[in-house]
Amino acid sequence: MTRRIDRLSEDDRVLWNLVARTAKPLKGKTAVEIPDVGLEIDETRQPPPAQVAGNAAMAAKPKAQHVSHALDEPTLDKLSKGRLPIEGRVDLHGLTQDEAYSLLFSFLRRAHAGGIRYVLVITGKGSSSGGDGVLRRAVPSWLSTPAFRPLVSSHDHAARKHGGSGALYVRLRRARS
Repeated sequence: MTRRIDRLSEDDRVLWNLVARTAKPLKGKTAVEIPDVGLEIDETRQPPPAQVAGNAAMAAKPKAQHVSHALDEPTLDKLSKGRLPIEGRVDLHGLTQDEAYSLLFSFLRRAHAGGIRYVLVITGKGSSSGGDGVLRRAVPSWLSTPAFRPLVSSHDHAARKHGGSGALYVRLRRARS
């Protein structure tokens, strides 16, 4: 079996340096000097999930012009009773945050391009380790970030028959022709 050598992209290297700077050395070891690397943010690109999860406070306060908010009551009622079709589903169970972020972003981008309006995102409840699920907490904040704003109009917790607090209804924006 051959071993694949992965090279870090520029974004990954910058992110790694930022994380490495916050690490404390083990007892009796000296800290390694990490060079300063300029970080330029390109808002047209998809941000790495670790950066999104780390900036949950910033993600919780999106800019006022494109606010992702809860679904309106009549729409939520129609979705929960099955009178409004759920045209797509994605199940994020058992995925890491990086895998889930990539899958969710590509799924929503394809659904948006296909003209789909309502999808179900299954995060799972995540109670296996005794706490709230990581994806259950992270996905709503991801949906409010600049990368998802052109795709997502609003989102809300699903009805019990669709997964309850372990799933989200997501309304996608209309595709421009």
